[in-house]
Amino acid sequence: MKNALIVGLVLVLAGCGGSNRNENRGRGASAPVYMPNASGPLKNACLASDRKARSSQLCGCIQAVANQSLSSSDQSRAVKFYGNPQLAQDARQSSRASDERFWEAYSSYGKRATQICS
Repeated sequence: MKNALIVGLVLVLAGCGGSNRNENRGRGASAPVYMPNASGPLKNACLASDRKARSSQLCGCIQAVANQSLSSSDQSRAVKFYGNPQLAQDARQSSRASDERFWEAYSSYGKRATQICS
């Protein structure tokens, strides 16, 4: 289960994938869904990724949630996951107290970003 969570977080966050909440607008939806938007290191890494589903709106939403959920040093660490997903696995499996605190914050951030941005 934990491995599935890691893979999911890495794919959603590092890949900037996900569904478009506004895709049903033409099918009877009453109004577009608001997605927060911000600039920062995670948005930049997301936009630089090679995933087809990346967009300024989605990557900006991921950054906005990070701004609410992660410290700047945690964001800098998470940016590295885009280039090397193994670092996420290493952090999750580490027994160091600082890594455990980071992983708890990062996991919460990933869940929240998935809820808000997809």
